[in-house]
Amino acid sequence: MDRESAKKRIAWLTDEINLHNYKYYALSAPVISDYDFDMLLQELMTLENDFPDLAQSDSPTQRVGGTITKSFRQVVHKNPMLSLGNTYSEAEIFDFDQRVRKLLPGETVEYVCELKYDGVAIGLTYEQGTLKYAVTRGDGIQGDDVTTNVRTIKSVPLRLFGDDIPEEFEIRGEIILPRSEFDRLNEERTEIGDEPFANPRNAASGSLKMQDSAEVAKRSLDCFLYHIIAPSLPNATHYDSLMKARQWGFNIPRYIAKCSTIEEITDFIAEWDQARRELPFDIDGIVIKVNSYDQQQRLGFTAKSPRWAIAYKFKAQRVLTRLLSVDFQVGRTGAVTPVANLEPVLLAGTIVKRASLHNADIIKKLDVRTGDMVYVEKGGEIIPKIVGVDMAQRQAHSLPLEFAQLCPECGSPLERNEGEAAHYCPNESGCPPQIKGKIEHFISRKAMNIESLGEGKVGILFDNGLVYNIADLYDLKAEDLLGLQKEYVMEGQEKTRVVKFREKTVENIIAGITLSKNVPFERVLYALGIRFIGETIAKKLAKHFGSIDELQKAGFDDLKQAEEIGDIIAGSIMKYFSNPVNIKTVERLKQQGLQFQIQKSETPLLSDKLAGKSFVVSGVFTISRDEMKALIEKHGGRNVGSISAKTDFVLAGEKMGPEKKKKAESLGVAIISEEDFYSMIS
Repeated sequence: MDRESAKKRIAWLTDEINLHNYKYYALSAPVISDYDFDMLLQELMTLENDFPDLAQSDSPTQRVGGTITKSFRQVVHKNPMLSLGNTYSEAEIFDFDQRVRKLLPGETVEYVCELKYDGVAIGLTYEQGTLKYAVTRGDGIQGDDVTTNVRTIKSVPLRLFGDDIPEEFEIRGEIILPRSEFDRLNEERTEIGDEPFANPRNAASGSLKMQDSAEVAKRSLDCFLYHIIAPSLPNATHYDSLMKARQWGFNIPRYIAKCSTIEEITDFIAEWDQARRELPFDIDGIVIKVNSYDQQQRLGFTAKSPRWAIAYKFKAQRVLTRLLSVDFQVGRTGAVTPVANLEPVLLAGTIVKRASLHNADIIKKLDVRTGDMVYVEKGGEIIPKIVGVDMAQRQAHSLPLEFAQLCPECGSPLERNEGEAAHYCPNESGCPPQIKGKIEHFISRKAMNIESLGEGKVGILFDNGLVYNIADLYDLKAEDLLGLQKEYVMEGQEKTRVVKFREKTVENIIAGITLSKNVPFERVLYALGIRFIGETIAKKLAKHFGSIDELQKAGFDDLKQAEEIGDIIAGSIMKYFSNPVNIKTVERLKQQGLQFQIQKSETPLLSDKLAGKSFVVSGVFTISRDEMKALIEKHGGRNVGSISAKTDFVLAGEKMGPEKKKKAESLGVAIISEEDFYSMIS
C-alpha cells in the first residue's frame, strides 16, 4: 500500500474504531462482533507499524500501551481540584441543605445525588474533541501527567462524537479497579510473593503510576466521569450536562438521581448503603450537588471546597478485638502467610475469628503483638485484615512478634528471595500443604476439572496415603476408596460435617479422573502448577511449542521466543524441568494417557510442508498479518516472536522493519518473500 492510500485508510480506521468504542462503552449498544472489531484494530496496528508518522493522536491502538515512562511530569490544574466537605451524619446533610437555602432565599433548589467512587481522581482535558491530557489530583494545585496510561483505559474516549462539544474543556471523574480484577491481581501477586494490594483504590493508583503502559493495559481499569468544567456549556444544569456528555462518548454513571427534597436524598443514601455490596466496584459514600450551574456559581467556594456540594461517607466497617495468637500457613507455592487468631467479633454481618497479616514486613510495620487490641477491617469488604493497633491498651512487657524461621508443617528452614515480600518453604515435594495444594490446583475447574474430588476429599486421600503426587490420582481404584471418611469442624460453627466415600461417590471420582484424560494440552500444562504459568501463558506456551517434550527441551533463549515469555517465566520453567521429581511426574502422567501435545483436531492442518520450521513475519502483505500467521500454522509451521539463530525464515512483506532485516542477515537467517512462501506451501 502506498503512503497516500495508507493515510486515508488509517484515518478511516481510526474514526471507525473510535465510533465502535463509543457505541460499546457509552451507549452499551455494540453493532459489530468482537472478532470484527479485533480485525479492524489489527489492520490499524499493522498500518501504523509500517507508517508510524501517520498515526493519529486519537488512535485507538494507544490502548494497548507500550510506552515506557521514566517519570511523570507535573501539570498545574487550570482549575484547582478541591476536595469535597465530608460528613458521616445525616443531620449534617440537613444542615448543608439549610445553608444552601439560606444563601439562595426563596429559590427552588434541586440536588443531584451520585455514588462516591473509591478510586483515583482524574482530570481529562479535550481539545477539538480529542483527548489531550490526563492529570491526577496530586495536591489539588498540580498533579501527574498520566495521559499515556489513561489512553489504555477502554472506557475513556480518545475522540468525542455528537454536537455542542466545547472547543476546549475538562471533565473530571474517578479511575477505579473492579473487585474481580482486584482479586485477580492480588492472587497473582501472592503467587509470586509480592505484597497484595490493600484495596482496589490503592491498586488503581499503583496501576496509573506504572512506567510501562503495556502493563497498565493488561489491568481492566475503568473510569466514571461526573463533572465538566468549560467556559460555556450547552446546558444550564449539572444533570443535563452529564447526559449530554454521555452522548459525546463519556462513561457517565447510571447510578444518579435528581432530588427535590432532603427526604429524597436520605432515601437515596439509605438505598445505596445497603445495595453497595452488590456493585462490582467499591464506593464509600454519596455525593450531593446543587443541580443548577447558576446557583453553583452564586454559592461559590470556601478555601478548601465548594459550598454547593457535600459528600456523605458510609461508616467504616472496622471493629476492635484482641489478638490471641498468630499461626503460619503454607500455600501450594510454599509461600508462608501469618494468620491472626482473634477473639470472635461481628464485622459486616459475619463473625470474624481470623485475619491475614500478609507477611513479615506488615507485621513489622504494624508492630502488632500477641495480646494487643487490634483494629480489623474487611479488605474490599470481603477479606478480614488487621489495619492497626490500639497502643493505649497494650499490655506491659509484651514482645514483638517473630516471623517463623522454620516451616510450621515440615520443619524446613524458610527462604526469602531478594525483592520478594513472602517467605517460602523450599520443600515443595515433601511439605504436606504444598502437596495437597498442588493436587487441589490440579483438579480445579480451570485445570483438569475433576469436580467429584472437591469438598475436602483430597485431604482424605492424602491422610490415608493414597495420593502424594498428582500422578497418584490415576492409580486410584474403586476398592481403595470405598469406606473412607473424615469428620470436619465447620468454620465459624459448632457443627461438624462428615465426608464419606460411598459407592456412588467413588463411581463419580473414578469417572471424573478418567474423563480428565481428554482435557487439552494447554489446561494440562496449567494444571501442573508451574510457578507464574497461569491460564493465558499456558495457552501461549502450548501453541508455541506444541508439546510438553518440546517445552521441556527448550533452553532459556528458546523460551523467550514465545509470546509474552520474559526472564522470570522462562527461569521458572527451567527450574521446574530441572527437578527430577517433576520430570518423573510428567512421565507418569504421559503413561496414563493425558494430553501433552496439541491435537490435530485443535489445529486442523492443510499440509505438513512447513513442519518443524519457524517463521518471523514482518511487513505488509496482500492479506493481513494474522491471516499470514494462520497460514503458517495450518501448514505445520511455527510463528516466533523475534529473530534468533534458530529461526528458519523471515517472511518479509512490503516495508519490512530495517532492524529485523539487519538482524536476519547478520545471523544468516533466510529472508523470503510472500511469493516464495506461497511456493513453499503450494
